[in-house]
Parts: sequence; structure tokens; C-alpha cells
Amino acid sequence: MGIVYLVGAGPGAPDLITLRAADLLRRADIVFHDALVHPDTIALAVNAEKIAVGKRCGAHSTAQRFINKRLIDAAARFDIVVRLKGGDPMLFGRAQEEISALREAGVEVSVVPGVTSALAASAELGVSLTRRGVSRSVVFVTPRVGAGEEAVNWAKSVAAADTAVIYMAASQAAQVATALQAAGMAADTPVAVVENASLRGMRRFETCLHHLATDAVHWRLSGPAVILVGEVYRRDCLAVDNTCHARDERAIANLS
Repeated sequence: MGIVYLVGAGPGAPDLITLRAADLLRRADIVFHDALVHPDTIALAVNAEKIAVGKRCGAHSTAQRFINKRLIDAAARFDIVVRLKGGDPMLFGRAQEEISALREAGVEVSVVPGVTSALAASAELGVSLTRRGVSRSVVFVTPRVGAGEEAVNWAKSVAAADTAVIYMAASQAAQVATALQAAGMAADTPVAVVENASLRGMRRFETCLHHLATDAVHWRLSGPAVILVGEVYRRDCLAVDNTCHARDERAIANLS
């Protein structure tokens, strides 16, 4: 049996993968890659068979149990099998399901960490997730729930943390804003949104919870994005906070 490597491809930019990941891709016999992995990253697997098994919101995707089976079958045929995942495999990457399936089948599995999009977004913003006297706790959450799974109170976790990064929620901006305010967060809580972090088409936006839903409509986000919430972003949101009422008045005037 070969070894299956769960490899983090990073947030997007091909030069943000680790040296270990690049080396494994060059030596891989077969690579199963996510939909959002950059083509130049996949191209590093010069000698490998490449199979797309990624998942995209609202699009047809490969069932997880089928991915598990293909990994097990590949390990019986090849020495080096790479499961290439966007970001870090261990954060919202369903890695545990694959690890469990592989171990139950007697297949050796190894994990290669990657840069998650929360860190890439922070780098783009130039704002640390933690800051002395402001933020000593960070939470990564997603409101996304799989079929048959029970909903969790993710908003409570965000409200209890100093800084939060919300994954896979850009299309649910209105629900996010409503849920966080219902959990006790102030309407003027600063929010930053980063789309396509680390890539040439990166866009960043600043707002507050009160305006998140309406602003997100105008931004027309189409790429992968993360929502960052917390007082560490207050510097970038001050102008928004000071003009909240003026913006509301202008909107009413335009409607009339």
C-alpha cells in the first residue's frame, strides 16, 4: 500500500504552498485536487495523474464517500497519493472523514499543513488577528451545515471571541449580520471582507454589521471570501461608523 498525503495548497497563490507540499507534488503518482486550487499549483505535479474532486457551493460536486473510496483504491496502486486541498486540510476541509476512512482501510496517511485563508486575508488587510489589549482570542467558524447535520450556534462563538473569521458565508451576509446582532454584537462592530486573498484579483472591503447586508449586495462577490469581525478592524471601520446615519439618510433620499 502506498501513502496518502493530505496536502494544504494554501489560500490561492501558488508560491504560498510549503516546500514539503511542492516536493510531494513533484513526486506524486496521482493527485486528487479541490476545485479552487490554482492551476499553477496543480501543474507542479509533473508526473502525476490529476483528478478533480473539489466541491463548490451551489455546483455539482463529488460525494465524500466516493472520494474516500478513490483514495483507498489509489493507495493500492500507487506509492505516493496526494489529496490536494485548498487552504489547510485540517480546517473546514473534511480531512477527518478521509483520515478515518483511510485508517480503517489500513492505509497510511500523512498531513501536510497549508496557509489558511484567514491568515492570507489578515496579511492583505495588514491587520493582525490578535492585538495587545484588544484581541487575545480568535475563532474560526462557518454557518454552513451539511445535509442531515444539525445547526450549531456559531454566532454565539463569534460573539464570545475578540476576533472572528467566518468561512463560506459571503453569500449569506444578511443572515450573518442578523445572527450576530441577535447574539448580542453591536451594530457598529467593525467588519472586513476579503475576496480572493493572495491572488491578483483580491478585493477588500470594510463596513460594520449594520451595513453588511446592503454593502455585500453592491460588492457582488463572486470569488471565495472570508468575513472578519472584531475590534481589531476598528481603525479601518471608523469612517463607516461616523457616517452610518448620513448613509441611511442618503439611501432614503435616493428612494424618494
